[in-house]
Amino acid sequence: MERNERIAPAMIASLGENEIFVFGSNLAGMHGGGAARTAHQKFGAEWGVGVGMTGRCYAIPTMHGGVDKIKPYVDEFIEFAKAHGEYRFLVTRIGCGIAGFRDEDIAPLFRDALTVENIYLPGSFIEVLSR
Repeated sequence: MERNERIAPAMIASLGENEIFVFGSNLAGMHGGGAARTAHQKFGAEWGVGVGMTGRCYAIPTMHGGVDKIKPYVDEFIEFAKAHGEYRFLVTRIGCGIAGFRDEDIAPLFRDALTVENIYLPGSFIEVLSR
Protein backbone atom coordinates (compact mmCIF):
# COMPACT_ATOMS: atom_id res chain seq x y z
CA MET A 1 0.00 0.00 0.00
CA GLU A 2 1.28 3.48 -0.81
CA ARG A 3 2.52 5.51 2.12
CA ASN A 4 0.18 8.42 1.30
CA GLU A 5 -2.82 6.08 1.37
CA ARG A 6 -2.16 5.36 5.02
CA ILE A 7 -3.07 8.70 6.56
CA ALA A 8 -5.03 8.62 9.80
CA PRO A 9 -8.04 10.96 9.95
CA ALA A 10 -7.28 14.28 11.68
CA MET A 11 -10.32 13.79 13.92
CA ILE A 12 -11.31 10.26 14.86
CA ALA A 13 -14.90 10.17 16.07
CA SER A 14 -15.60 6.49 15.46
CA LEU A 15 -13.71 3.31 14.72
CA GLY A 16 -14.38 0.72 12.06
CA GLU A 17 -14.07 -2.99 12.61
CA ASN A 18 -10.54 -3.93 13.79
CA GLU A 19 -9.43 -0.29 14.02
CA ILE A 20 -7.37 0.81 17.02
CA PHE A 21 -7.11 4.40 18.29
CA VAL A 22 -3.44 5.17 19.10
CA PHE A 23 -3.06 8.06 21.51
CA GLY A 24 -0.57 9.83 23.74
CA SER A 25 -1.00 9.06 27.42
CA ASN A 26 0.78 9.44 30.71
CA LEU A 27 2.39 6.53 32.51
CA ALA A 28 -0.28 6.59 35.23
CA GLY A 29 -3.07 6.18 32.67
CA MET A 30 -4.99 9.22 33.89
CA HIS A 31 -6.87 10.00 30.67
CA GLY A 32 -8.18 13.43 31.63
CA GLY A 33 -7.64 15.50 28.51
CA GLY A 34 -6.96 15.62 24.79
CA ALA A 35 -6.91 12.42 22.77
CA ALA A 36 -6.49 10.41 25.98
CA ARG A 37 -9.85 11.66 27.20
CA THR A 38 -11.41 10.70 23.86
CA ALA A 39 -9.79 7.27 24.14
CA HIS A 40 -11.29 6.80 27.59
CA GLN A 41 -14.74 8.21 26.86
CA LYS A 42 -15.33 6.79 23.37
CA PHE A 43 -13.04 3.83 22.80
CA GLY A 44 -12.71 2.05 26.14
CA ALA A 45 -9.23 3.06 27.28
CA GLU A 46 -9.02 1.91 30.89
CA TRP A 47 -8.23 4.39 33.64
CA GLY A 48 -4.85 3.43 35.10
CA VAL A 49 -3.48 1.83 31.91
CA GLY A 50 -0.91 4.20 30.40
CA VAL A 51 0.98 1.84 28.08
CA GLY A 52 -0.14 -0.58 25.37
CA MET A 53 -3.50 -2.04 24.43
CA THR A 54 -6.48 -0.87 26.44
CA GLY A 55 -10.04 -1.09 25.15
CA ARG A 56 -9.99 -0.39 21.40
CA CYS A 57 -6.89 1.76 21.92
CA TYR A 58 -3.14 1.66 22.19
CA ALA A 59 -1.54 4.06 24.69
CA ILE A 60 1.91 5.56 24.09
CA PRO A 61 3.16 7.60 27.07
CA THR A 62 4.37 11.10 26.16
CA MET A 63 4.23 13.04 29.44
CA HIS A 64 7.27 11.68 31.29
CA GLY A 65 10.23 13.37 29.62
CA GLY A 66 11.77 14.26 26.29
CA VAL A 67 11.67 12.53 22.93
CA ASP A 68 14.39 10.11 24.04
CA LYS A 69 12.04 8.85 26.78
CA ILE A 70 9.14 8.44 24.32
CA LYS A 71 11.08 6.59 21.61
CA PRO A 72 11.20 3.16 23.33
CA TYR A 73 7.41 3.19 23.65
CA VAL A 74 6.98 4.12 19.98
CA ASP A 75 9.38 1.33 19.00
CA GLU A 76 7.39 -1.10 21.16
CA PHE A 77 4.17 0.04 19.47
CA ILE A 78 5.62 -0.48 15.98
CA GLU A 79 6.70 -4.02 16.89
CA PHE A 80 3.26 -4.70 18.38
CA ALA A 81 1.56 -3.48 15.18
CA LYS A 82 3.81 -5.70 13.05
CA ALA A 83 2.77 -8.70 15.16
CA HIS A 84 -0.93 -7.82 14.93
CA GLY A 85 -1.75 -7.47 11.26
CA GLU A 86 -5.41 -8.13 12.05
CA TYR A 87 -5.68 -4.55 13.34
CA ARG A 88 -5.49 -1.18 11.61
CA PHE A 89 -3.76 1.32 13.92
CA LEU A 90 -4.88 4.95 13.57
CA VAL A 91 -2.18 7.11 15.16
CA THR A 92 -3.17 10.51 16.53
CA ARG A 93 -0.66 13.39 16.78
CA ILE A 94 0.68 11.87 19.99
CA GLY A 95 2.62 14.29 22.16
CA CYS A 96 1.59 17.31 20.08
CA GLY A 97 -1.22 18.52 22.33
CA ILE A 98 -1.05 18.67 26.10
CA ALA A 99 2.50 17.20 26.18
CA GLY A 100 3.70 20.22 24.19
CA PHE A 101 5.84 18.65 21.49
CA ARG A 102 5.80 19.64 17.81
CA ASP A 103 5.22 17.35 14.84
CA GLU A 104 8.91 17.86 13.99
CA ASP A 105 9.83 16.41 17.40
CA ILE A 106 7.60 13.33 17.35
CA ALA A 107 7.22 12.35 13.67
CA PRO A 108 10.82 11.08 13.32
CA LEU A 109 10.10 8.50 16.01
CA PHE A 110 7.62 6.93 13.58
CA ARG A 111 9.97 6.68 10.57
CA ASP A 112 10.02 2.86 10.82
CA ALA A 113 6.20 2.84 10.79
CA LEU A 114 6.17 4.06 7.19
CA THR A 115 6.76 0.51 5.97
CA VAL A 116 4.23 -1.14 8.29
CA GLU A 117 1.05 -1.61 6.28
CA ASN A 118 -1.38 -1.53 9.19
CA ILE A 119 -0.12 1.73 10.75
CA TYR A 120 -1.84 4.93 9.63
CA LEU A 121 -0.01 8.12 10.60
CA PRO A 122 -1.26 11.69 10.87
CA GLY A 123 -0.78 13.69 7.67
CA SER A 124 1.40 16.16 9.55
CA PHE A 125 3.78 13.35 10.59
CA ILE A 126 4.02 12.08 7.01
CA GLU A 127 4.70 15.63 5.82
CA VAL A 128 7.61 15.93 8.28
CA LEU A 129 8.96 12.51 7.30
CA SER A 130 8.78 13.37 3.59
CA ARG A 131 11.15 16.33 3.91
